[in-house]
Amino acid sequence: MPTEVIATRDGRVGRLRLNRPRQLHALTTAMCAAMLDALEAWRTDPEVEAVLLDHADGRGFCAGGDIRMLAQSGAADGMAARHFFATEYRVNHRLFTYAKPTVAFMDGVTMGGGVGLSLPCRHRVATEHTRFAMPETGIGLFPDVGAGWYLSRLPGRMGRYLALTGHRLDGAECVALGLATHYVATERLDDVKAVIAAAPRELDAALAGAASEPPPAAVLDHRADIDRLFASDRLEQVLAALRADPGDFARETLATVGTKSPQTMKVSLKLLLDGATMSTFEDEMRQEYAVASRVVQRHDFIEGVRAVIVDKDNAPRWDPATPDGVTDHLIDQIFASLPEAEEWSPH
Repeated sequence: MPTEVIATRDGRVGRLRLNRPRQLHALTTAMCAAMLDALEAWRTDPEVEAVLLDHADGRGFCAGGDIRMLAQSGAADGMAARHFFATEYRVNHRLFTYAKPTVAFMDGVTMGGGVGLSLPCRHRVATEHTRFAMPETGIGLFPDVGAGWYLSRLPGRMGRYLALTGHRLDGAECVALGLATHYVATERLDDVKAVIAAAPRELDAALAGAASEPPPAAVLDHRADIDRLFASDRLEQVLAALRADPGDFARETLATVGTKSPQTMKVSLKLLLDGATMSTFEDEMRQEYAVASRVVQRHDFIEGVRAVIVDKDNAPRWDPATPDGVTDHLIDQIFASLPEAEEWSPH
């Protein structure tokens, strides 16, 4: 079986290349563990001055985590799912706190776990092929891998909009929102990676020299609508605002959120509300792990994966089926701290 993460030295940079193309490089526990091992080895290696993350083949950087495995585990005892989340979140935290420069090339599909690999990096390169999203509410999960931290810090209420709808952004929109730092044409990526490998201390100049002006960011045309319609942290009030608005954007957005899990939309809103005031990224990941360890074993995730991934009927039967059925008490249970012995830690 081919190596699903290719960890190599290229000049004075460490290269982490995702190599599971048939699955759009969806992450497994073993892949996350391999990345952790490489990052730890390079952390103290004087011959490695920077780290590059990209994908070896195929049309996407990373489509997320191994959802089928997570659902199968969640339907049983959940242990494998919790082990995956614990390991993946350690990669996210390691990249967030890494002392050496890190560059993620978000060329193609960058969703879920791919977002978790990209956003902690100091430099984040989008292209004309970038398709960035956190679509988890559509399968009864929630935007994790640090999304409570990142999305809550986007301009206005943009993060709430992205979390609830799973809306896909292109590369230009990623740059406009600060999710990406550079916009580089796909055809120039190999050249810029070679320049960085040859002279990693000139990394900033190499990226700046390869970057081009992105096209207009379409999502900004709806910025005022998003800020107004998603102003509340209560799902019922967001839905009421969407229903009351006569515009096309509100009508289309209402139709979109109508397909999502009410439970995990409420989870997402609380996650972003809490995330905005988290003092450290470690605290964020600790809370997300507690939430993930519970949500992965609840009905909506198992049903969402059945409907979207397995049977592909795209007709999930959410339970609770309506927002008012998702009580504050239920949300408090999902967000409760784990016992100390079961808490996530970065090591």
